[in-house]
Amino acid sequence: MSASFKKHKVWPLGTQHISWLSLALCIVSLLGNLAVYFSAVALPLPLLLLNVAAMYGVWHQHRHWRQAISFQPQELADRLLEVQENERHRLSRELHDDIGQLLTAAKMQADWLQRRQPEELQGHFGTLNETLDETLAKVRDVSAILNPRQLSSLGLEASLRAHLLRTLENTPLHWSLECHQRLTGLPEEMAVAAFRIVQEAVTNVLRHAQAQNLLVRVQRLQEGLSLYISDDGAGFTVAANPAHAGQRGTSGMHERAALLGGHLSISSQPGHGTQIEALFPWAPRALERAKLSKGL
Repeated sequence: MSASFKKHKVWPLGTQHISWLSLALCIVSLLGNLAVYFSAVALPLPLLLLNVAAMYGVWHQHRHWRQAISFQPQELADRLLEVQENERHRLSRELHDDIGQLLTAAKMQADWLQRRQPEELQGHFGTLNETLDETLAKVRDVSAILNPRQLSSLGLEASLRAHLLRTLENTPLHWSLECHQRLTGLPEEMAVAAFRIVQEAVTNVLRHAQAQNLLVRVQRLQEGLSLYISDDGAGFTVAANPAHAGQRGTSGMHERAALLGGHLSISSQPGHGTQIEALFPWAPRALERAKLSKGL
């Protein structure tokens, strides 16, 4: 008996199937009640109205449920990036305000103790102070990476230069940043997207490329903001679908460009370096102003 029972496969009902089944049962129940009502058998009118109200409620809930879960891929990607940025800002504040303050207090306490210790312990306290200074600098660097506050005050060019200086300071990588036009007045979302793409590209170069040279070029073109990143590292095979291939960083670059109506392309081959090109189009009003200013 148990053997024959195992032969039957149980198909689990999903939420969508249950909703459709509930709606079908309500329709059948209503039809049955109508048949009884119009026959000679007496059926209270309130009971019929109750069935009609129940079916309407289930139908309304089913319709609302289908509309609520019909997310567009672009909207979902936009929401995910928004959540990611908010989480980065939160972590940056915690590092800067909480952990940074604790490390600063620990350094002040170590300085106070160092002035009151005998000569033979001065060397140990000096090492402790150096360690605290280095840790505090690392925390500030990570906080700045998570939340580039200087974007709003210094602008994209200065923020990129500060990030490259800080990140590549102790590496043998030779880098250059080219900005031939002023990058002031950029929309905030465009500046953040460009900064994050460069940030991800530099991280990938340091982790995987083993490159000797890195070029970052940002240009203000008539059609939009152009971003070009090139390295002479090991290169890699570009996946047709980076998200499915597990290339989350590359996938994130494409998503940031697409959310602003732009596009991003990556050219790379093993042993031939990597080139990343992105274009963020201007908003319609900004594009019209650019055309008028050039007499187009």
